[in-house]
Amino acid sequence: MSLTLMWFRSDLRLHDNRALEAAAQRGPVIAVYLRSLADWQRHGHGANQLDFRARGVAQLKQQLAERNIPLLHRDIGDFTESPKALLGIAKETGASTLHFNREYPLDEIQRDNAVLAAFEAAGLSAAGHHDAIAFAPGELLTGKGDFYRVFTPFSKAWHQQLSAERLALSDPPARQEPLTIVNDPLPGAADIQTSTGISAIPADLWPAGEAAAADRLARFLRFRGRRYAQQRDFPITPGTSELSPYLALGMISHRQCLQAVLNENGGSLTEGDAGLAAWVNELVWREFYHHVAVGFPRVCRHRAFQVSTEALAWRDDEAGFAAWCEGRTGYPIVDAAMRQLVTTGWMHNRLRMVSAMFLSKHLLIDWRRGEAFFMRHLVDGEFCANNGGWQWAASTGTDAAPYFRIFNPTTQSQRFDADGKFIATWLPELAELPVKQRHAPPTDLFSCVDYPAPIVDHKAARLRALDEFKRLP
Repeated sequence: MSLTLMWFRSDLRLHDNRALEAAAQRGPVIAVYLRSLADWQRHGHGANQLDFRARGVAQLKQQLAERNIPLLHRDIGDFTESPKALLGIAKETGASTLHFNREYPLDEIQRDNAVLAAFEAAGLSAAGHHDAIAFAPGELLTGKGDFYRVFTPFSKAWHQQLSAERLALSDPPARQEPLTIVNDPLPGAADIQTSTGISAIPADLWPAGEAAAADRLARFLRFRGRRYAQQRDFPITPGTSELSPYLALGMISHRQCLQAVLNENGGSLTEGDAGLAAWVNELVWREFYHHVAVGFPRVCRHRAFQVSTEALAWRDDEAGFAAWCEGRTGYPIVDAAMRQLVTTGWMHNRLRMVSAMFLSKHLLIDWRRGEAFFMRHLVDGEFCANNGGWQWAASTGTDAAPYFRIFNPTTQSQRFDADGKFIATWLPELAELPVKQRHAPPTDLFSCVDYPAPIVDHKAARLRALDEFKRLP
């Protein structure tokens, strides 16, 4: 009897899993999960996502057990230990084949290539599958054969070349005959918190697993999807899908999301309901940033996509950075957003742009510091999307906001939180103010309320940022 290893990573689901489907077609499956806490922390992931990931693995283990698929769990120091660990499991179990779904940041690509090479050298079979996105990086190229640098033509090509086959869903593996291999115990949340030194957010904010992901998708399509285009920019309104954590760790696939839209929208991803089409566009943005990571690997090495912007003179402002991190900048919408992030492990997308642009433009602090802070706190922390969003806001990336686009936080607040309800929720010290004053509290209030004066003047900060960008070659 030939046994097959299925190496789970950021694909913690049984349904519509390309590598798992291929593994199950070969014969009995043994699931494998390698935990690399030290490496994940070096890559910036904090306790929120590590805890969410651990709970997702626990849910996956239960589902696998229902199909008599054992899960072997191993702790490794870093990615370089993956080939040795997997070959050890193959030797221990007698498995002759390994399947896994590919990941696209540079370190992950190098890890996966090392695993493939090690298995080949050992005379064993291994295969990496493209599962997380519709097109493998390199399949969508410009007329000159280059990776796309701009989203709109990428999106056009994506829609034009998308086929029903690429969106076809696969079934979960059937129940197999029991194996003599015994499940490994899983480490608990306390282990993660000890390793990181940080306590994760309450688990009930983000229940883990396929069932929770499917429930969020169903509720989004039923109650929010058709209003997504109108409501997605208003942080007090529950108008977004809140599926990003589940997509980041593969508790739901992009195909499941797109198929659900097709079923809800008369078979179209672009026509019909504007809200659903707008949400599909966000899924394409997510894929675009995965392609960028492969086509322009410098972004995986703390480099700017727009190379010329590496000459920017970022300011060394520890007090300003601390104020931004703590939600004490004196700009209520920025501070409310940062407190939402630290408290819930998530931030509304409109506010990600506002807060990122405040750090990189108003304070002229290196966007990489903000990118890292987000990654430490986000439960949906995904390198490609996080890096792409930060570089957009800082005007250093693909499709970057023009350097002269600098959001006025007060104007953004007045436009997207007109009643000041979001501000009042996260800045209770301002909740008793009249609505109009919540966006920019009067200066005579600061001695009466524990809230700081603005740490920078918007007009002066804007001119300073413009001057720095104009100095670029």
